[in-house]
Amino acid sequence: MDLEWRLEDPPMVSERLQCEINTSVIRTDDQYKYQCCKDDIDECGTLYKVCGKHKCVNVPGSFRCEKTWPAILGKVLLLAVVTWWYCKVNRKQKAAKQRRKFFKRNGGLLLEQQTSILQAGVNRIKLFSSSDLEKATDKFNPDRILGQGGQGTVYKGMLEDGMIIAVKKSKALEEENLEEFINEIILLSQINHRNVVKILGCCLETEVPLLVYEFIPNGSLFDHLQNPSEDFPMTWEVRLCIACEAADAISYLHSAASIPIYHRDVKSTNILLDEKHSAKVSDFGISRSVPIEDTHLSTIVQGTVGYVDPEYLQSSHFTGKSDVYSFGLLLIILLTGEKPVSLLRRQEVRLLGAYFLEAMRNDKLHEILDAHIKEECDQGEVPAVANLARRCLSLNSEHRPTMRDVFIELDRMQSKKKDTQSQTHNGEEHAHIQIAIPESMSPSYSSPDIVIENSSFSLDSKPLTPHKTQ
Repeated sequence: MDLEWRLEDPPMVSERLQCEINTSVIRTDDQYKYQCCKDDIDECGTLYKVCGKHKCVNVPGSFRCEKTWPAILGKVLLLAVVTWWYCKVNRKQKAAKQRRKFFKRNGGLLLEQQTSILQAGVNRIKLFSSSDLEKATDKFNPDRILGQGGQGTVYKGMLEDGMIIAVKKSKALEEENLEEFINEIILLSQINHRNVVKILGCCLETEVPLLVYEFIPNGSLFDHLQNPSEDFPMTWEVRLCIACEAADAISYLHSAASIPIYHRDVKSTNILLDEKHSAKVSDFGISRSVPIEDTHLSTIVQGTVGYVDPEYLQSSHFTGKSDVYSFGLLLIILLTGEKPVSLLRRQEVRLLGAYFLEAMRNDKLHEILDAHIKEECDQGEVPAVANLARRCLSLNSEHRPTMRDVFIELDRMQSKKKDTQSQTHNGEEHAHIQIAIPESMSPSYSSPDIVIENSSFSLDSKPLTPHKTQ
């Protein structure tokens, strides 16, 4: 028989006496051994501000300090500010680098070099910064658009000094044409004629160059002919004056400037009217200068449908007589008030030039005159201007007059008209004075006789000019 002996569990009392206060007795695997383990104490409750301003969190046998939300939020905000500042500085540096890149690519260094050698007293074109023009145009706000055309968009702007300007944002500029473009800008900046829109400067820090012009407030000839206003009636006298001033400006570009300049886009939308309703030739977007020894310019055909010289279409050689052809169309528009192209006319006379020449051949000029001038226009001047326009439209450019000849003829008509009006005015004054004198004081005085004697194409529908402002 086997006997088994089992000892009772050792008493815990003696073991507890061996452990410190605030401890517990824990048996180990060996039933004759034990461990003394401290009970948990809440240090966060017993110690005063043990974590200072931070939050105290009790853990078994210890505690930890955690940062409060305001501190965390502050650090997050600080990190956000630092990140924003870094991004802003980085963005500015990239923008500045991009502006320098555009400036060099758009010929800025060449422009600086060319303007530095200009003689003292010669107008130097101003270089505007991109930020100046963005601020002036409210970041090219669509509400600031004055006009759009084949060459670009024109915005109205205001500089910090309060000056109103027109900023032309071109659509594109081929890199191989940059040097020519810079030379043209310098040349155009030297033009000083009362009937030519003045170019004030340019900006080369953008993807395509921006041109800055003086602002002309009263819209274009196109606007006034298509939308007549009682505030400014387009009388025959006004039309003749506009034709004369425009001819003077283009003649100046052809012959009086240091180097001949061909406009290449003479049309009603490019004739602006200032506050005194004087004509201003504008938009030299495709104009080109020609060396004095050359007689023509070979280019890709450009212009506006209805105004383009047929000879230029065939040869691609643009001459001063090509501008004369376009000006002849402008004279016809002043006579008729018609658009250069109209689908309302039968096919063979949809172009205004053909429509006009047919009327001249059939002796029906009076039938196609603008109703606003048909009754009050001078019967001698209208046929004279019509015949001048017909000569400008000669298919053979050698038979066309020069722009100088055109201006002289128009100026002679206008001067004759002014002399006649002056004589009429003086005669009326004299007659008025005679009536005011009592008969007894001038028995033998009698009234004097009063003698009483204008192939990249675009359509002329979206003028690249300021619209009339209120």
